[in-house]
Amino acid sequence: MDYYHIWCNLQNSKEDEAFCNAVKDYLNEFIKLGNIETFTLTRRKLGFGPPELGEFHIVIHTKDMTALEETWKKVAQKQEPILSLHREVYSRVTNFKSALYRDFPDEF
Repeated sequence: MDYYHIWCNLQNSKEDEAFCNAVKDYLNEFIKLGNIETFTLTRRKLGFGPPELGEFHIVIHTKDMTALEETWKKVAQKQEPILSLHREVYSRVTNFKSALYRDFPDEF
């Protein structure tokens, strides 16, 4: 399993619920398409955490790099409904950071 981590802040903190709904709509579309397995969306609690990481943390679970690559290809095509769903998330975000992790040790 691969885990694509995203940390970010919001441009307008008053749009926190709209942001969360947009993330869920966007990523659930990829679940329906079979590109991702699941995801989590969390928010920093009590301001506890490294300041360089954002207030929101999203972890996207994919079977492998091929599934993640297919997800990125869908975004790059800029076709509906993905285009509008992506815009609803990305337009609210600032200080985006990401990382890619995998299960370890590898299965042989």
